Amino acid sequence: MSALRERVLDYLKAHHSMTIASHGEEGIWAATVFYVNDGFRLYFLSAPTTRHSRNIANDGRIAITIQEDCADWPEIKGIQAEGRAVEVSGAEESRARELYGEKYPVVGKIAHAPAFIVKALAKVRWYRFEPETLYFIDNSAGFGRREAVDCCDPA
Repeated sequence: MSALRERVLDYLKAHHSMTIASHGEEGIWAATVFYVNDGFRLYFLSAPTTRHSRNIANDGRIAITIQEDCADWPEIKGIQAEGRAVEVSGAEESRARELYGEKYPVVGKIAHAPAFIVKALAKVRWYRFEPETLYFIDNSAGFGRREAVDCCDPA
């Protein structure tokens, strides 16, 4: 595995929120969600009534960003990607729930979660984002440094 792929996978594991940019009947929209990764596949949950979920149901092409919150240009670091998001179910949903529960214990230990979390989780759907194009930005390596990452599973 290339050093860049490893660095990006480590970055994905170390971060928690991504911003989704979607498009639908009401125009463009951005929303932030928590995610968990399985390699370069990103899983997230959301209520199907949210604007971004409705947009995804209509057209699964989205863009995402995951980035640092910083105050100086050389500190800018993060991911920009575009691809497809789809609702998942069955065995894939179970896998997403398992991974999500490992990263976010309150979801993994639902029997011990606060009532408002249990109620909210009963209303969500699970989604997978599969990047088609992904860039890693790291201004500490040079101003405007952006490297393309091969997200395909190695043969």
